[in-house]
Amino acid sequence: MRKIGVREIEDMAVGAAVLGTGGGGDPYVGKLMAIQAVKEYGEVTLLDPEEVPDEALIVPSSMMGAPTVSVEKIPNGEEPFRSFNALEKLLGQKIYATMSIEAGGVNSMIPIALAAKKGIPLVDADTMGRAFPELQMTTFNLNGIKGTPLSLCDEKGNTMSLHTINNKWTEKIARAVTVVMGGSAILADYAVTGAELKKAGVLGTATKCELIGKAIREAAVSKKNPVEAVLEVTGGVKLFHGKITDVARKTDGAFVHGRAALEGLGEDKGFYAEVCFQNENIVAKKDDAILATVPDLIILLDKETALPVTTESIKYGARVIMIGIPCDNQWRTPKGIETVGPRYFGYDIDYIPVEMRVQEAANK
Repeated sequence: MRKIGVREIEDMAVGAAVLGTGGGGDPYVGKLMAIQAVKEYGEVTLLDPEEVPDEALIVPSSMMGAPTVSVEKIPNGEEPFRSFNALEKLLGQKIYATMSIEAGGVNSMIPIALAAKKGIPLVDADTMGRAFPELQMTTFNLNGIKGTPLSLCDEKGNTMSLHTINNKWTEKIARAVTVVMGGSAILADYAVTGAELKKAGVLGTATKCELIGKAIREAAVSKKNPVEAVLEVTGGVKLFHGKITDVARKTDGAFVHGRAALEGLGEDKGFYAEVCFQNENIVAKKDDAILATVPDLIILLDKETALPVTTESIKYGARVIMIGIPCDNQWRTPKGIETVGPRYFGYDIDYIPVEMRVQEAANK
């Protein structure tokens, strides 16, 4: 158990945007929401999952929608509390704590703002260890936990509760409602007990985000290579060094789909790479070779600062380092690959762990 304040939030926001693999919502907007909340209501208690009573009720809070929408459709700040309170009333049980549904810019920050205002703890865990675009893409789902009942709310105050037969239907219906609400909404879903959380969650995510952000900040002060600092903290590997030469991006109301083309620089001069994304980065290629695929993390970092380049902020001419980070082991199970592997997203590619792909490339 420890307290988190402004400095911790700033580091967590950066680290969460890194683990967000290009998605997870605008980290700047989320950070402002969290900082404002702790300044007004006080620092938040961060609980180790082992400190959570087995019978306690834990509910994540998150934003659903296309990341590009959040750049212009900014939350008014009340949505997390309305959806959370609506679910608490529906369940008829006091919620003990909240947590992040994923590691992503805004979605790691909303629970902090909620915890501060509600005066409840934040649990050091999430359900992905990264960001994914759909509601059924959680380790809770892999462990048979339903996402409903859930409540969702928009910035106008419209609130809706939902019961579904399975988590895939939760995604379909909630996504349709979110589109009607203008492309983004705030959810309270996947209510779990402390015992379920300890078994099915990805533990220690908030602390991992903080450590990544701290490493980047300290590298800037000490004039060290910030990308190397990120690789050291995450156990990641460098995939490609290049310049963005083309971006194709389309928001259809539900997701951001697109691709970014890169021209090699430095040791990769003469080569070309491509990153395909659906909110988050899905597949990375170097010429005709696959560099990495989901569920492993594919991340674009600014070459000079190591700050993450999100899918809504990719711009022509940006110099970036593409890195890969191994995903949580729960995603490397047959059910995990079926749920979030490259074939789910329409790519006829076998999943091979990123560290194995890098080793194979080095041996050629």
